[in-house]
Amino acid sequence: MPVSVPVDWAAVEDWLGLRLPADYKRLADRYGPLDFGEYVWIHVPCVQRERFDYGEWLHATHRGARIGARQLPEAERPVFHPEPGGLVAWGCTRGSDVLFWDTSASADPDRWTVVVQHSGAVPGSGLLRWHRYDLTLTDYLRHTVRDTWELPSPPGPLPGTFARTAFLPEAEAWTPPAPVPPRLTEAERRIALETGTGLDGLRLLSPPPERPYLGDGSWEALFAELGTRLPGEYVRLMDGYGAGIWSGWLRFHTPLRTGERRFLTHVEDTVGAYRQLKDGDPDWYPLSVWPEPGGFLPFANSIDGDYLGWLTEGGDPDTWPLIVWPRHADQGPPLGGGLIDTLLDWQRGTLVTGGFAGPDEDDDPVVSAGFEPWDDSAYW
Repeated sequence: MPVSVPVDWAAVEDWLGLRLPADYKRLADRYGPLDFGEYVWIHVPCVQRERFDYGEWLHATHRGARIGARQLPEAERPVFHPEPGGLVAWGCTRGSDVLFWDTSASADPDRWTVVVQHSGAVPGSGLLRWHRYDLTLTDYLRHTVRDTWELPSPPGPLPGTFARTAFLPEAEAWTPPAPVPPRLTEAERRIALETGTGLDGLRLLSPPPERPYLGDGSWEALFAELGTRLPGEYVRLMDGYGAGIWSGWLRFHTPLRTGERRFLTHVEDTVGAYRQLKDGDPDWYPLSVWPEPGGFLPFANSIDGDYLGWLTEGGDPDTWPLIVWPRHADQGPPLGGGLIDTLLDWQRGTLVTGGFAGPDEDDDPVVSAGFEPWDDSAYW
């Protein structure tokens, strides 16, 4: 029998601003995070270190669904909590379906019906990925263990089994986060998002760590190993921030680490891969690669496989143009600005170029921007 996790429902519902269905609360109180029918994960308010946080999951799920729903005609797009009458996520499936309640269905949460964002069109749904089932949570789960074929078809028929979610064996009680006051005043927001430039503007939008991690070597040793200095703007940025990831997406290599995972190792791996691709399709991969004259010298990459670097044109590194090697776009020209202002424009959402993922139109840049520092345990 799965072991439950204590839930302070009054605190959870106060944080949500909604009462939740009684059948859901009974399931959570009895079983905790639940794997139903070896296919449906019912997420409940709980937390497990580095694996799951109910509040973060709810926010990320609603954000992802909201972005995905923009592919629908405007009149058909669902709204999501905390919008009035918005959908509220309660689970997902092994098939990557996402399960919601329609809070607009009734003022009584026990009569909320299920809406599913299917990973693909389901039989009987009119080939629509979003489908509204006229079923409450309990009725929907009962529908998945049916013996007869019904349309539209949810997953199933499933075995009516209950088990603790396997990836949350040590789930604990979740405490709703306290309200966070704005980090910046209105005047500071204008500087961070509009008028600030250079490191001063970047520090305001994305505060640097107290102890930047650069590695155990020195700049002079790195320059000697590379056979060239690197742009002074890059050195100033790294001295202030160190290695880490910007906005959860753009990873800057650790510049001064010695040993197997040093800066040169990552550069050689990247330019070696580019050279191999270029040999197969030179039109698609037009850049020269370092250490060739004017060659591409990468120093950062994205979680999506894009690379940011310089074209090493001329003997003065401070004049090297920035360029992106995009994974999912045609190769574009060099970027027009310097590194720091390019970072600042990107985090503000004003940089539009292939290979740079922009923030969503509904995201607050002051919230979505940021820098997470690394230590020596980081691969990059």
